[in-house]
Amino acid sequence: MTAITQDAERLEHAANAASRLREAIGAVVVGQESVVDAMLVTLATRGHALLVGVPGLAKTLLVSSLAKALDLSFGRVQFTPDLLPADITGTDVLQERDGHRQLQFLPGPIFHNLVLADEINRTPPKTQAALLQAMQEREVTVGPTTHPLPRPFQVFATRNPVEQEGTYPLPEAQRDRFLLEIQVDYPSAAEEREVALRTTSSIAPVVTPVVTRDELEAMTTLVPRIPVTDEAVDLAVKLVRATRPGELDALSDVREYVRFGAGPRGSQALVLAAKARAALRGEAAADVEDVRALIVPTLRHRLVLSYRADADGLDATELLERIRRHVT
Repeated sequence: MTAITQDAERLEHAANAASRLREAIGAVVVGQESVVDAMLVTLATRGHALLVGVPGLAKTLLVSSLAKALDLSFGRVQFTPDLLPADITGTDVLQERDGHRQLQFLPGPIFHNLVLADEINRTPPKTQAALLQAMQEREVTVGPTTHPLPRPFQVFATRNPVEQEGTYPLPEAQRDRFLLEIQVDYPSAAEEREVALRTTSSIAPVVTPVVTRDELEAMTTLVPRIPVTDEAVDLAVKLVRATRPGELDALSDVREYVRFGAGPRGSQALVLAAKARAALRGEAAADVEDVRALIVPTLRHRLVLSYRADADGLDATELLERIRRHVT
């Protein structure tokens, strides 16, 4: 069997697995189809995602349901102002065994396949930074020892955009580690009615595993092999460079409202996410439509806006829409 034939079969299996995951999560979570699709893109790229939305929109349920549908271990860290780095990574403790004292590592809640960092902006930057090595290197260092994290390992963090009291801004280096920033919006009237009926019923829906670890591994291995058109790559790079106020042809809005634009990691993320979107839809190659569809969630959190943008009521989403219209 040739490599091309194998990839064609893997592509069909990836699209089928994505369909099963959507159906399994949909049995528990009403609506939020675009959020689920973005989470699956994150999953397929072995990336991390930041879910932004007000309380009560099923962000925790979405992540835990995804873990159950994949039969992966699920860990949850509730970020609070007094949380310490060791509360996340784990710590060495002194134990006595056979008359001898020795240090033994007790792993923290980060040692799971899918980790929910709940309300990540409620803890100081020092503790937020404890996730940096884990998200980038898939390992943590405690004392002199480096401990590998389980495979797969992915972080889905949540942030409440409304409450500002007792919260801390995410450092730019931390935000750049997230592949996507996924906006979780209010449900429609019909969806909210269904939520009210489901959650007040005596029958609780159950998520059962629908995708094996081998299928997940095959999906994540396939995504980097997906071809991408030259036009799509050119568009991704052009869009990212258009967010930088120092570019000669930068929009006046970018010059006025952006302090720092997206870096090269933004271009990498946009191309990789486009490949994942194509694979999960059963498409043999990623094109410009895949790039266009992922501009906002891929780049929104990578922009550092000026105080003028806040004063004029302009957010990163609207600015990226203006850039998209200008570039494409």
